Amino acid sequence: MLDPRARTLLKTLIERYIADGQPVGSRTLSRYSGLDLSPATVRNVMADLEDLGLITSPHTSAGRIPTPRGYRLFVDRLITVQPLEVEHAERLHGKILADEPQRVLTQAAHLLSNLTQFAGVVMTPRRSSSFKQVEFLRLADKRVLLIIVTPEGDVQNRILHADREYTHSELTEASNYINQHFAGQDFETIRQRLRHELTSLRDDITGLLHKAVAAGNEAAAEKAETLMISGERNLVAVHELSDNMDRLRQLFGLFEQKTGLVQLLDASSHAEGVQIFIGGESQLVPMDQLSFVVAPYGADGKIVGTLGVIGPTRMAYERVIPIVDITAKLVSSALSHG
Repeated sequence: MLDPRARTLLKTLIERYIADGQPVGSRTLSRYSGLDLSPATVRNVMADLEDLGLITSPHTSAGRIPTPRGYRLFVDRLITVQPLEVEHAERLHGKILADEPQRVLTQAAHLLSNLTQFAGVVMTPRRSSSFKQVEFLRLADKRVLLIIVTPEGDVQNRILHADREYTHSELTEASNYINQHFAGQDFETIRQRLRHELTSLRDDITGLLHKAVAAGNEAAAEKAETLMISGERNLVAVHELSDNMDRLRQLFGLFEQKTGLVQLLDASSHAEGVQIFIGGESQLVPMDQLSFVVAPYGADGKIVGTLGVIGPTRMAYERVIPIVDITAKLVSSALSHG
């Protein structure tokens, strides 16, 4: 537990370090803290904060910088989250519109990056192996377009090469049969059931249905991109992330491999609201100099994925938190009403 004076000085030190990127000395703290303290008293309090592991002194400076533990105390107890600027709020509301789900998530990743100037990341919903609805459309040269709508609202198209030309009414009959009897089931289950339940349809229609189920199985088996990342090159401009080649290689290895990112985002999908993971403090963060500000998003009341911002530990959390929070809410709304 810190007394009010120590809390004020720690908060001031972290805010100045985030703003300036330079170790903070006792004179700066005296000037910005609003406390009527002598430089000697400030130095004594800083020594106490250092003993508690909340700040540390770089070798080349008499000033102090926050430790991961200090950042954690800051974001959990000391931060004052700012309301989102009107301009940013309008951009969010105007850009994330109810649309095809994949486009909504792409828009979200771009906006998170553009508004924070860090990397925006979205973990997409796992692709369902079942379907909500199918439709057949007649094309030229005995071809039929199969349209598959998943329970999440994704739309996938497959072209079927039929054995003959089908009329519009025949294709409607085939789609109605599948939708009425099999909606919500996975295509492998449908394939098994088709062997026994097609006696009520003509043989030429059953051939089309078998082709459709095979194509649906193929579409479900395709691995969708589980992670969307936008603006990762913004992090190259952050001095503490790019000040040596080893760290830079580690940063881009993180974005190329993606495994660590998926694990962190997947873990954070089980909690509510905005969460902050700080490098050096959370084992889930693969680099000590990175922080993640993330929040789950849903569709129709069910959590389906996670989105957020990847940036340096020295980020303006009070700005980033409301951006992530509102983006998650807008994406949830767009996916629920799309």
